Amino acid sequence: MTEFITQNFVPLMFGGLLVFLLTGIPVAFGLAATGLLFGFIGMEVGMFGSTLFQALPLRVFGIMQNDTLLAIPFFTFMGILLERSGMAEDLLETVGQVFGPVRGGLAIAVILVGALLAATTGVVAAAVISMGLISLPIMLRYGYNRTIATGTITASGTLAQAIPPSLVLIVLADQMGRSVGDMYAGALVPGLLLVGLYLSFVVAVAIFKPSWVPALPAEARIYKEDNGASGHKSLLVLLAICAAAGWSWAQVHDHIISPWIGRTTPAAGDEIVIMSMTVSSFLALGLALINRVLKMGLLSKLAERVTFVLIPPLVLIFLVLGTIFLGVATPTEGGAMGALGALIMAGSRGQISFKLLTQALDSTARLATFVLFILIGSTVFSFTFNAADGHFWVEHLFADMPGGALGFLIVVNILIFILGCFIDFFEIAFIVIPILMPVAEKLLPTLLPGVPVDAVMIWFGVIIAMNLQTSFLTPPFGFALFYLRSVAPKSDYKDRITGETIPAVTTPQIYKGSIAFIVLQLIMVAVVIAYPGLVSGNLVEGVKVDADAAFEQLNQPSNSEPSAPPAFPETTPSEGGASGAVNDDVKAMMDAIKQDAKK
Repeated sequence: MTEFITQNFVPLMFGGLLVFLLTGIPVAFGLAATGLLFGFIGMEVGMFGSTLFQALPLRVFGIMQNDTLLAIPFFTFMGILLERSGMAEDLLETVGQVFGPVRGGLAIAVILVGALLAATTGVVAAAVISMGLISLPIMLRYGYNRTIATGTITASGTLAQAIPPSLVLIVLADQMGRSVGDMYAGALVPGLLLVGLYLSFVVAVAIFKPSWVPALPAEARIYKEDNGASGHKSLLVLLAICAAAGWSWAQVHDHIISPWIGRTTPAAGDEIVIMSMTVSSFLALGLALINRVLKMGLLSKLAERVTFVLIPPLVLIFLVLGTIFLGVATPTEGGAMGALGALIMAGSRGQISFKLLTQALDSTARLATFVLFILIGSTVFSFTFNAADGHFWVEHLFADMPGGALGFLIVVNILIFILGCFIDFFEIAFIVIPILMPVAEKLLPTLLPGVPVDAVMIWFGVIIAMNLQTSFLTPPFGFALFYLRSVAPKSDYKDRITGETIPAVTTPQIYKGSIAFIVLQLIMVAVVIAYPGLVSGNLVEGVKVDADAAFEQLNQPSNSEPSAPPAFPETTPSEGGASGAVNDDVKAMMDAIKQDAKK
C-alpha cells in the first residue's frame, strides 16, 4: 500500500481534490484540506519530513503582504461605484441614440458600452445585468432577433475579462510571477480586436439579415434640434477636431513625455494610443464646457449629451491606464487613483450616499476576501504538490505530446475551455496555472525564438485570459447566461411604450445566442496564438547589454579584440587552478551575454 501511494501520489492528490469539490465544500477549503491531508499522508509513508509545513505560515503572510493583489479591491470598488451611480444607464441611452438610426445600431451601442463598462467596472455581473435591464426591453420592443439580442448582451458583458484593467489579468500576472503592467499592455490590442470582431459580426448580420437588427424608428430618437435635425453633423465635426488633436499628440508624444520621465527608448504603441485618446477626450470636454458656459450654441444637443456622458469615464480610464503604461504608477497605485476618480465622478453626479458607499465597500470586501481565501487554499495545495515533485509529473505528462510546444499550448487551451464550463475563472487561475507554469516556461520559448521568456509568458497569459472569457458563456454554468436569465422577462408582458404584448425570453434563446460569440472568442484565441506580435509587440524591450563594455568593466579581453596574454609568473596547477576556473566561468558568462546581445 505504501509503495502504491508513493508511486501514484500526485494523481491521488488530484483525485482527492475532486472528491472534496464534489462534496460541495467551498473551493478554498477544499484546496487547503487536500493539501493538508496529503501532506500528512506523505509524512506517514516517509515521502516528506516532519518539518514540511513549518514554512507555511510565512507563505500565508507573504500572500497578505502582496502589494499586487491590492489592485483587486481598488478596481472592484471603482467599478461598483461607477455602475451604481447610474453611469451604465446614461451610457446605454446616449450611445443608443447615436447609433440607433442605422440597422444594428442598438447592438453596436451595447458592444461599445460593454467595452467601456469593461474598462471601468471590470465586473461581468454588473455589465450584463445593467445592459439586460436597459437594452434588452428596447431591442425586443423594436423587433430584434432574440438570439442576436441576448448573445450581444452576454458577450459584451464578458469583455470585462479581456480588456484592462481586468481582474483576471491581475490574478494571472500574480500567479505567473509577471508584471501586471506588462499583462495590461499585452492584452490591450487583442481586447480591442475582439471588440472589433463583435462589431464586424453585427455589421455582417445587418447586411445579410437586416430584418434581424432593425434601426430605431424616428419617434424613438429623443435628442433633436429645433429644426428637426438629428445633430449627428455637429458630433462628427467635434469628433474630427478631437481626432486631429489626438493624431497631432501622437507625433510629438516621445518628444514631450520621454524627457519628462527620463526615458531613452521609444514609447510603446499602446502608450501613445492611450495618451492620444486622453488628449482628445480632454479637448472634447473642454470645448463642450466652453460652449455651454458661453452659450455659443455651436454643438447640437446630441453632441453635448455624448460629450458630458461619454468623456468623463473615458478620461478616468485613460488616466488610470496611461499612468500605468507610462510607468508613473504601478497597477495598485493606478487602481487607487481610479477608486478616487470614481468617488469624484459619483459625487459630481449627485449619486453618492452613505448607503451606496456601504454597498460598494461590502461587495469589495466580499470579493477581496473570496480571492485571498482561494489563494491561501491553493498555496497549501501547491505546497504539498511541489514537495511531491508534482511539476515533474506534469512535465512528463506533456513531454511526449504530439506537436511539441504547440501541441502543449493547444491541449492546455482545450483543457481550460472544458474546465471553464464547470468552474469559476478564479479557481482555474489559482489551481491550474501554477501547475502548468513550470512546463510552459520550458516549452513555449521554443515557439518564439529570440523573444524574452517574460514576453513569452505574457503572451501565454493573454491567451489564457481570452480563453477564460468563454467560461462566462459556455453552458451549463456560464455565469453571464444566468445573469441575463435573472433579469430577462420570464413571461409575456405588455410594452409600456407601444402597448403590444412582448413574448417572454426563453432560456434556450439565451443559450443559443451565446454560440456565435463563443466561436468569435475562440477565433480570437487562435489569432493571438498565430500572431504573437499582437501581444509581445506592445511590451517595452529591456535594455540591451553591451558585451564589450561588460568585458572592459571586468578587465577581461574581448573575443572581438584578441590581445597578447600578460606575462604572469609561472604557477603550479594547484596554485593557478582556482584562478583559471574563475576566469573560465567569467568568460563563459560573458560569451552568453554576447550571444544574447546579438539576438
